[in-house]
Amino acid sequence: MRDVRLLPKAHLHLHFTGSMRPSTLLELADKYGVHLPDALRGGEPPRLRATDERGWFRFQRLYDIARSCLREPEDIQRLVREAAEEDLRDGARWLEIQVDPTSYAPRLGGLIPALEIILEAVRVTSRDTGVGMRVLVAANRMKHPLDARTLARLAVRYRDHGVVGFGLSNDERRGFARDFDRAFAIARDGGLLAAPHGGELSGPASVRDCLDDLRASRVGHGVRAAEDPRLLERLARDRVTCEVCPASNVALGVYERPADVPLRTLWDAGVPMALGADDPLLFGARLAAQYEIAREHHGFSDRELAELARQSVRGSAAPRDVQEKIMVEIDEWLAL
Repeated sequence: MRDVRLLPKAHLHLHFTGSMRPSTLLELADKYGVHLPDALRGGEPPRLRATDERGWFRFQRLYDIARSCLREPEDIQRLVREAAEEDLRDGARWLEIQVDPTSYAPRLGGLIPALEIILEAVRVTSRDTGVGMRVLVAANRMKHPLDARTLARLAVRYRDHGVVGFGLSNDERRGFARDFDRAFAIARDGGLLAAPHGGELSGPASVRDCLDDLRASRVGHGVRAAEDPRLLERLARDRVTCEVCPASNVALGVYERPADVPLRTLWDAGVPMALGADDPLLFGARLAAQYEIAREHHGFSDRELAELARQSVRGSAAPRDVQEKIMVEIDEWLAL
């Protein structure tokens, strides 16, 4: 069997703070005197189960504590560089990292300075590591839709400076996707791809809402679409890529075991997939581990893994020439 870490691929579902190395979190917490709960200090991923409100609150609380350790531009630069290094080690040639800049604005001088610091870190890191990197600005569905519109306008403003898409994150069980339709219209009209979360903590209806109300070209997660054959047909027909994160699905209690994640159901229906790590700080598994899950628990052959990698590239915002180069490298991996 070929080494999946050497398989060239694109990474389309990685959250900003959640990309942090555990060792970096410990160092930054010590630097700023932030008290970390045992769940973040033990060197092992915390035990999480977010299928009820208490579990989701605990997950969000841990995430917020980790985010509070990012306070200076050099912290942002370090996080971005290390995320790229980890992905490069796992075979990524292209990375679209997802961030809500409002979460970092209070410590970085405001919303615009925060986004500019992030984009500059991405630009320098991409140049220095060779990993193509771009940013997907994500609104928080727990906040007012007017906030999302502000973010969408900001994202469009920086479209030529590294922003390629617009997302919607946090608990999809709260509110309605249609409340954010104007924000997504602003983003789409400004040339950004639409990639809201849906179909993880909520069922197939949340995926349909992403398609109908937000006109998504990608869906963050989307695995619960497997429960609706007609929805699977629609995703396959319209070539909507689902950013599937097997390890986080299990960690959050959406599925009990890696074998229960419906990778084969989506694959057999022809739904494009881009495997992603989501929040490796909290879930423990980075990009290559998602491909290992497909191999070990779902019987994906090397040829099928290569096609998964191609699907991740096709679903990305990478320029055509970059995509073509990665496709050649995938073929070379298969020829090993």
